[in-house]
Amino acid sequence: MRPVAKRLAAVLVSAAFLMAASLIPIATAAAADKSDATPKLSAAASKTLKTAQDALEAKDYPAALTALKATQDLPNKSEYDEFTMNQMYLFYYSRTNDMADAEKVLEALVTSRYLEKADLQPRLRMLAQLNYQAKDYDKAIQYAERDTKEGDTNDDVYTIIDQSYYLKDDYPGALKSINAHLDFAAKSGHPPGENLLKLELSTCIKLNDANCTAQALDQRIAAFPTPDNWREVLYTIIQTPGQSDPFLLHVYRLTFDLDLLKGPEDYIEMATLANDQGSPGEAQRVLESGKQKNVFVTPAVKAHSTQLLESVKNKVAADQASLPKIAADAAAAKTGTKDVALGLAYLSYQQYDKAAEALTNGLAKGGLKSEADARLMLGVAQLHAGKKDDAQKTFEQVKGDPKLERMARLWEVRARQA
Repeated sequence: MRPVAKRLAAVLVSAAFLMAASLIPIATAAAADKSDATPKLSAAASKTLKTAQDALEAKDYPAALTALKATQDLPNKSEYDEFTMNQMYLFYYSRTNDMADAEKVLEALVTSRYLEKADLQPRLRMLAQLNYQAKDYDKAIQYAERDTKEGDTNDDVYTIIDQSYYLKDDYPGALKSINAHLDFAAKSGHPPGENLLKLELSTCIKLNDANCTAQALDQRIAAFPTPDNWREVLYTIIQTPGQSDPFLLHVYRLTFDLDLLKGPEDYIEMATLANDQGSPGEAQRVLESGKQKNVFVTPAVKAHSTQLLESVKNKVAADQASLPKIAADAAAAKTGTKDVALGLAYLSYQQYDKAAEALTNGLAKGGLKSEADARLMLGVAQLHAGKKDDAQKTFEQVKGDPKLERMARLWEVRARQA
């Protein structure tokens, strides 16, 4: 969480070059325009500041400092004398890498009525960065927020606000700032960086907010669907207490589809859930995949997986033999429950087109215990049948159960990867 500090020196050097151009007219500004509206240096300040300017341009920094101190000691300096002197001091401090003193003159400059509008944003940004580096997070927030109100669209400024709230342990403030940053990114057409999404997740965890954490995980996976991010999302759900077996099987299905099951326990757990919920073909496929990958290593685990696989195979033989009767019963049924059961059976045996047809029929007839569940599985069948666009539309239509709606959104991300 320190990308801003790493770029600080480069920003200061860039700003110093900008200020060099503003130093050039010192000797001639008063003579060039005699309008009363044009600010003018006093005669005494004009002399010492011209000396300072010449020294700065010659990179004679000790001589420049001497001239600037001479200006500072002048009695009855005007407000414009002070402003011009501070501009030169800032140039000097940035060149000599004196961050503490640069911060002091910047504070004076951003309150000056003589500072050009175009120069205000970079000065405020520098102040925010300097205070962030000095761990004065309240002042970093103060100047960064003022900078954004002035219209600065530099992403670093928003990052300073996010991180400053977080680092001073104001997690509600951090989350509010992060949400504003995400809104800004969306409106500007730039996707949020992964560091911002990680900070959002960490903030939600600090707040002990389960809904916030789930949303942050999902935003991150939508933007950065890497295997590690997928694994974190899915296993966070799996390890959350109180999940029902049918919902856990849904989560395991997506985990298996992404080839992210961790070890023998997960293969056995998914196979057991699938077998218990009337999907022996799916259970067989999971166990055979684990066996092929040699995940069942220890004698006890190997024996258990072998015994479970033999039991599942027996169920598969009986289940497949009954499919014609199930199909006939489904066709005659007035509600869609049997069609959905038939669709899940076809899906278990990777007959995806038949699965999609049966599930579609079941949804059309209605009378289902969970329309959201059936629609989710229809999307999965369509995706595996190669009908990606249809699948995405179906996932968007999963409504009525927050957990299944979330699984549908995750499957949408999966579909975009397919």
